[in-house]
Amino acid sequence: MYAVSIFLAIVVLILAIVIISAGVKVVPQSETRVVERLGRFHSVLSPGLNFIIPFVDRTKTIYTRSIQNSIGGRTMVRLTSTPVIDLREQVYDFPSQQVITRDNVTTEINALLYFQITDPKKAVYEIDNLPNAIEKLTQTSLRNVIGELELDETLTSRDTINSKLQVILDDATNKWGVKVNRVELQDITPPESVRVAMEKQMQAERNRRAEILNAEGEKQSLILRSEGEKTSKINQAQAVKEAEVLRAEGEAKAIILNAQAEADAIRKVAEAVAASKTDPATYMLAMKYIETLKDMTSGKDNKTVFMPYEASSVLSSIGSIKNLFSQNQ
Repeated sequence: MYAVSIFLAIVVLILAIVIISAGVKVVPQSETRVVERLGRFHSVLSPGLNFIIPFVDRTKTIYTRSIQNSIGGRTMVRLTSTPVIDLREQVYDFPSQQVITRDNVTTEINALLYFQITDPKKAVYEIDNLPNAIEKLTQTSLRNVIGELELDETLTSRDTINSKLQVILDDATNKWGVKVNRVELQDITPPESVRVAMEKQMQAERNRRAEILNAEGEKQSLILRSEGEKTSKINQAQAVKEAEVLRAEGEAKAIILNAQAEADAIRKVAEAVAASKTDPATYMLAMKYIETLKDMTSGKDNKTVFMPYEASSVLSSIGSIKNLFSQNQ
């Protein structure tokens, strides 16, 4: 009897421990649980220590999505059922899908979705399989948005596409207690033939731009060269002009100085003639005679000079000129 009593006590103790452990729930931070009592929603457990009624209350399960790498290197999406509801921001990396643009080009696109569960009750009761619903909604929304754009717009308008998808998905998942924070398109892969055509188009565009730049360079070079030649000719003409002006000014000054010298000489001679009372005609005749003698004797060959008989009077005039200069001195 004593052994039976000990056994029963142990059994009761074990049952008590199991019941107590079943009624105590410790919820980590950023996580929660949805509790049902007799099949109906009862409460949402907060982080920390929580107590429930064992065998009456039970936690509701929810699906979660995870990606695993297989042995062959391929990625596999795995859905698991768990009572844990993660309240942190989560990211879903969806596999590539084919979409058709407005200009009928089939393109492969894969997207990243960042979302967060804000209402655990709605996430459990408003949708059966939340990860699958979010994935299908993202795929259909992506097809609709890309179908409104041409390929060139799709390749150059990622921010616009991301914004449109974020607004559409956030509005659609609001009733599921989910907040879509942002959507990012990872890769946009057009068909091989389209990529080849785009590369040729880009190469042609680069060649066109290079030719335009070369033409602009040659144009600027010709303009600069012509402006340089124009400036050079202007400078040369200006230099010639200034040289001619300076030469003309020099010649004018020389003529003025010669005229002034001749005027001074004539004035002095006139003064001397007047002082010596010499006949001016005789003086002029003597000067002309002297100039004639200079021309006659300036040749290189020896010449015989015949003096006319009337030259004696002229020589006497020269003597008078000598006397004139002697008086001035």
